Amino acid sequence: MNPENNAIMKSSPKGEYEKAELFQGSYRTGRQMRYPVFLLLVILVSAAVFTACREEDRDEDLLEFGMGHLLNNTELQAFGEKLFFDSNLSTPSGQACATCHGPEAGWSGPDSEINAKGAVYEGAVKGRFSNRKPPSAAYATYSPVFSAMLEEGELLFVGGNFWDGRATGYLLGNAAADQAQQPFLNPVEQNISDEKGVVEKVLNSDYSDLYHKIAGDIWNIDDIASCEDLNMQFGIIGLALAAFEHSDRVNAFTSKYDYYLRGKVRLNPQEEKGMDLFRNKGLCAECHPMDILEDGTPPLFTDFTYDNLGMPANPDNPWYSMDKSFNSEGSEYRDPGLGGFLKQLPHYAMFAEGSLGMHKVPTLRNVDKRPSPDFVKGYGHNGYFKSLEEIVHFYNTRDVLPLADEVDDPIPGINCWPEPEIAQNINLDELGDLGLTAEEEDAIVAFMKTLSDGYELPGN
Repeated sequence: MNPENNAIMKSSPKGEYEKAELFQGSYRTGRQMRYPVFLLLVILVSAAVFTACREEDRDEDLLEFGMGHLLNNTELQAFGEKLFFDSNLSTPSGQACATCHGPEAGWSGPDSEINAKGAVYEGAVKGRFSNRKPPSAAYATYSPVFSAMLEEGELLFVGGNFWDGRATGYLLGNAAADQAQQPFLNPVEQNISDEKGVVEKVLNSDYSDLYHKIAGDIWNIDDIASCEDLNMQFGIIGLALAAFEHSDRVNAFTSKYDYYLRGKVRLNPQEEKGMDLFRNKGLCAECHPMDILEDGTPPLFTDFTYDNLGMPANPDNPWYSMDKSFNSEGSEYRDPGLGGFLKQLPHYAMFAEGSLGMHKVPTLRNVDKRPSPDFVKGYGHNGYFKSLEEIVHFYNTRDVLPLADEVDDPIPGINCWPEPEIAQNINLDELGDLGLTAEEEDAIVAFMKTLSDGYELPGN
């Protein structure tokens, strides 16, 4: 499947990748049909007619204008970096974007003790927690605007940000920019009362001069403080955060695997074996494409789609004990994922039931990035798994081992697995019974450890 790409220009730290795409990745095949056939037929026919009309009218000289004029602007990136690390941008003060997205942990949860348990981070107000672990902010800017696409008659939802896709990109033209605005206003995160409150905090910061300068340089706004367009004031903040997240500091492309693709380093035998298993027997590359695209874009290790992996609920998730005003279901809560978001969209609500339990396929870049060997990372939307070894073993044996309630002395991963958090719409095609040996599982883990940015070339 070859959707239209939203192209931007980007230079890597080494100048070797000249063009990047806001959307890339192969799509998966062979998954179960999830949605009503008659609706798919309507969509297929409509898409065919639309495509035919587009082909007749297309001017071959037209080039799509992407978001590069903003995301690659160094002034905007510098402003966004200040915003990202500013712990005053919460009520009460003390919570920054970096609180949940630390660079030392691959721009994800930077607290080992939290990751080792519930994996969900406390907000600015003590005792308030969200329901999911923080995804990585790195490489998030490449996710396309949320949409539905067809692959061989199967409807796939693609793009957006957050685990459930609710940061669509419809507002600011980039899903990461839409995402960047939402935690400020979320009462279980940064808890600022409204957009005006965010703008006022930025205007009162010690870097407000950057806000004024980029508003004038890019948007021709003489005085951003007196601007009467709150949407513009707040929008610039979201776009600046996305620009920082698109910078070389966050999207570094400096892993061992990147240098291997550039011919500057070799993988060891175990890593090479894992790379082959990742692509073939392990089926990992079906959802986490690993090849450089024809235009030179480095692989992002996600296809930006959604899946229910049959992952267990995390019993330590603090969301279960949240006040009823936030979580009315208490311990009975089960994360609806994409299905919960689609329910709110009239044009996609008919597909909500078939999307329950699905969460966005995360990038595997920086999947093992950690400040020390004993640092714990959580894996999955709820952080149930605490090591790459655990989650790879789950992918391999989910459908081989019995459920925990079917054995007398359940030991997850040894003689059973807990029941899935949502038992509907589970991906049965690309995981569950892969037939990998313990040695092969270890090799896949070894390969995934080559995807962390900050690799130092021998001799440097």
